[in-house]
Amino acid sequence: MSNTFHFLGEPLLEFGHGQTAEDPHDGLALFGPAEARQQLPDNIVLGTASGIEAWKNWCAALNAPASCIDPARHRAWPPFPGFDVAFGAKWPSPVRSYAIDAGKLSDASRKADKHDRAFAVTGLYMEQVEKLGKLDSRPALAICVVPDEVFENCRPNSIIPLSKRSDVGRSRDERSFLEQAIVDRETGQQGMFDDFEDEAVTAVLETLETFEESRSYSPDFRRQLKGRLMGLDLPVQIIKESTLHITPKVRLGEKGENPLSDRLWNFGTAIYYKCGAKPWKTPWAREGVCYVGLAYKLAENKRTACCAAQMFLDSGDGVVFVGEFGAWYSAKTGEYHLPPEKAEALLRGTIETYQEQDGRPLKEIFLHTHSGVSPEEYRGFLKAVPEGVKLISIRVRQDRGGQRLYRYDDHPDVGKRGQYPVQRGVFWQRTSRHGLLYTNGFKARIASYDGFEIPVPLSITIQFGEGDIVQVAKDILGLTKLNYNSCQLGEGRPITIKYSDRVGEIILANPGLPQTSWKHNFKYYA
Repeated sequence: MSNTFHFLGEPLLEFGHGQTAEDPHDGLALFGPAEARQQLPDNIVLGTASGIEAWKNWCAALNAPASCIDPARHRAWPPFPGFDVAFGAKWPSPVRSYAIDAGKLSDASRKADKHDRAFAVTGLYMEQVEKLGKLDSRPALAICVVPDEVFENCRPNSIIPLSKRSDVGRSRDERSFLEQAIVDRETGQQGMFDDFEDEAVTAVLETLETFEESRSYSPDFRRQLKGRLMGLDLPVQIIKESTLHITPKVRLGEKGENPLSDRLWNFGTAIYYKCGAKPWKTPWAREGVCYVGLAYKLAENKRTACCAAQMFLDSGDGVVFVGEFGAWYSAKTGEYHLPPEKAEALLRGTIETYQEQDGRPLKEIFLHTHSGVSPEEYRGFLKAVPEGVKLISIRVRQDRGGQRLYRYDDHPDVGKRGQYPVQRGVFWQRTSRHGLLYTNGFKARIASYDGFEIPVPLSITIQFGEGDIVQVAKDILGLTKLNYNSCQLGEGRPITIKYSDRVGEIILANPGLPQTSWKHNFKYYA
């Protein structure tokens, strides 16, 4: 069958009492979460004095309703009924607040070197987290309120103007000297100052140690903080201070502002999940069927890559397994591929982790990749699959250079382009093993299109194994609704592809993070 069009509809989600709805806003407001909690575990908050005060006000806002003043906008921006109504429990105040000196935080965020900035800022937050050892019980979640200045300065491509720097920065010669000293240490070579023990050399060695440690973590503050807190078994929710500011204008959702109701929905969903409970589940998932997203992340040296797999179960749970580092990337093809033995090891480790976490027998494994899988890789993956279990390898990626679908109004002006684009859920089946799935487009529930460009479809290809391409497309559309980090009707990419990337970002970007710190639960990466 070729060039056949299917409308798959909007997949349902399951909420409290086994009830279903298309939209998470509707399901939570009407039925509550799929996994109810009468009381949520403790949380802590870290930030400046003003950030902590803003967080206290935000907690009060979470436990109250909010909506746009214009009812016509309620379909696009649904009213927030209050945390206790949506999630069945009152959001608790933090069990502890840890204040960080605003001046020190500002100075740290204005260091000249990007690695120094992120390392110094993260260090100030980590100093406060270390105080947790004095508590009788550990919190389930850390809320990190970040001043906007820190958020803007501590990204990999941020540059601090000379007039605003808090230090003079290292010269090119000093950086070269320290980098060479690191190489000498790693290769066992005699360094140029190893025979000296005076105070000057001691200071240089201390500088070298700090320099070396700062380079073993990501220059992205967000990724570094998540990685280092993972080592302390503590999920984190990072939020900008300005997001917490509540004014009548923002609360009512005036034009040009992101309504408070939308921010409360997204934030409430994320923290409920990170506290250990799922807001919704997948009633369409088939028992014994799991979906594995394969993701790679290239190191700054453009040679080494990290491979990670994330398995999603019919329950909505995500199991993370991180593979080995290696030269998996080809600059010639722009793709990532594993040797057969590494492919086997990665999938075998993922399946073993699943069996430890869940234990139910598997029937089918759908492997989602962006780069695709080579015949040699597939044979490696097959060796890891238990007997009697089917393995279907599917390449999923955006089709930006291909054909497009346009929607036309059904009225006497035939041929006139419609006001809205093609509807989300349309699947253009090109062959029995390939098709284009529109995960973006007009959404009937909100009676609008919430994008800014002509919708780009996902190209879906069954590369190896036998499967029904329409069923594969239905599963992928359903997986666009499993992002617990926000409250949305659906996203453009399935979580197997989009959020497996987060694992690689955090693990590879922080080579100083020991493997013993890596966690299997996705809430540490979201």
